[in-house]
Amino acid sequence: MDPKQMTKQMIDFNKTAFDNTFNAMTVLQDQTEKMVSMYMEQAPWFPEEGKKLINEWVRAYKKGREDYRGIVDANYKKVEEYFAKAK
Repeated sequence: MDPKQMTKQMIDFNKTAFDNTFNAMTVLQDQTEKMVSMYMEQAPWFPEEGKKLINEWVRAYKKGREDYRGIVDANYKKVEEYFAKAK
């Protein structure tokens, strides 16, 4: 088998594994966010400042997650372009 083709298959496998893992992590984080939100709504003793802090934290990790995904996708695209040129 051609080494370039084998390397491309390995990269495709890694991208698929990353996508699946990232999607699972996203679902887990979203479910956790829903659970924490329901808890905060049902806890009248929870201070408003604490709710704001948690909501800010949720926005920050979502932005970080989206930024990370964008960077990884851009780099996989660069690798795919490299192998497309190599053919």
